[in-house]
Amino acid sequence: MLFRMTPLHNCRRVSVWMATLACLLCAVEVVSGEQPNIILLVADDLGYGELGCQGNSQIPTPHIDSIAAHGTRFTQGYVTAPNCSPSRAGFLTGRIPTRFGYEFNPIGARNEDPGTGLPPDERTIAELLHDQGYTTGLIGKWHLGGAADYHPHRHGFDEFFGFMHEGHYFVPPPYDGVTTMLRRRTLPGGGLGRWLSDQLIYTTHMGHDEPDYDANNPIIRSGQPVIEHEYLTDAFTREAVDFVDRHANKPFFLYLAYNAVHSPLQGADEYMRRFSHFEDIHRRIFAAMLSNLDDSVGAVLDKVREKQLEKKTLIFFLSDNGGPTRELTSSNLPLRGEKGQMYEGGLRVPFLAQWKGQIPAGRVFEKPIVSVDMFATAATLSGAPNSQTTDGVNLLPFLKGERTEAPHETFFWRQGSKTALRYGDLKLLNMHGNLNRPKWELYDIALDMGETHDLATKLPEKVVELERIWRRMNSEMMEPRFR
Repeated sequence: MLFRMTPLHNCRRVSVWMATLACLLCAVEVVSGEQPNIILLVADDLGYGELGCQGNSQIPTPHIDSIAAHGTRFTQGYVTAPNCSPSRAGFLTGRIPTRFGYEFNPIGARNEDPGTGLPPDERTIAELLHDQGYTTGLIGKWHLGGAADYHPHRHGFDEFFGFMHEGHYFVPPPYDGVTTMLRRRTLPGGGLGRWLSDQLIYTTHMGHDEPDYDANNPIIRSGQPVIEHEYLTDAFTREAVDFVDRHANKPFFLYLAYNAVHSPLQGADEYMRRFSHFEDIHRRIFAAMLSNLDDSVGAVLDKVREKQLEKKTLIFFLSDNGGPTRELTSSNLPLRGEKGQMYEGGLRVPFLAQWKGQIPAGRVFEKPIVSVDMFATAATLSGAPNSQTTDGVNLLPFLKGERTEAPHETFFWRQGSKTALRYGDLKLLNMHGNLNRPKWELYDIALDMGETHDLATKLPEKVVELERIWRRMNSEMMEPRFR
């Protein structure tokens, strides 16, 4: 029997269809409402001991400290590499970067090599969240490949404003409105030390010239170079505040990757005046840069409050690696070592999280975590299917007290012949031998976070045990894609 549609049946069908559509839209709104915004604030080369909440009373950082006051401070927060690019490759993919051959830190012209960058088949947190309906934005430093294949738009970011290489001048020559300290091999007229002239300082203490940060490295909006007139930290803050303002009505992911306090050392005049009581000009410039960064974080937090998003927004703050102390004066105390090293000062960083109404305020989390946990946490909260293999865990149950065990037992790092393994409270590392004949050092991190007492000769059986674990994990890693 042929069913013939009458006008009444047609109306009823349309009504049912409209009701179904309304229900679907309602469901979409519910899902959207349940998806928290995620803001990832990353400082560049900030030392473990440089924030007020980390014990530094010399340089006030009230805005960054407020994230800890309203959320959680991790005392043992690690990154996956002791320098910029592989660390970022780790937390953006949720994987130990050596698993996919991202072992080294490209600098200068190497950033533009066709084979140097985050592999296209590695899925980033931006791609995952984009596929869950998020609007995604990167503002600031990329440093995961400068060739076309590696552009942030091709790794899941809907919007991009920033630069592609490892560093950038905050103000270009003639350096108006800032005090600039540049590394040189030799001072004007010959000799070593410092050369001062008004607001320009040359220093030979590092033994090499300032890198050519701005060579073939413009500020880019999406895919087009732009001329930026503001101090770069302020420009990134302006763009971030605008991003939050424009996307406040839908779930968003903002990766705000400041290049402060990375070199070149350039302190804006207003902030230099704040620290005029600092006798050492080197430290004064660093303080000015950090204070500027803190105010910038404050502006982003203010916008989140203004848009009434605090209970809808998970905020992470961390540094990409430990501070390079000789270069910047950045302190990693009470830890040993600095950027580029496998000691705690290169790998353990300031690490904070805030989500009002979800994460208890003022909590200090003492168990070790790692930056890849941010990926796993964001994936779970977004409702993404649990299909991607990551090295991280969802931190929320630990922060809420629903789980009390340590989130991780084992941590692995490798960069050329430098490598480390943490297993429980023991840490095995090699800084001075090659991987065929490592010179293992062994430390009990729980009792000796400053890594001052090498236990390798006292506990040879533990060295053997941890080396066995290290070799098993090392066998899971790829050979480097580039050097």
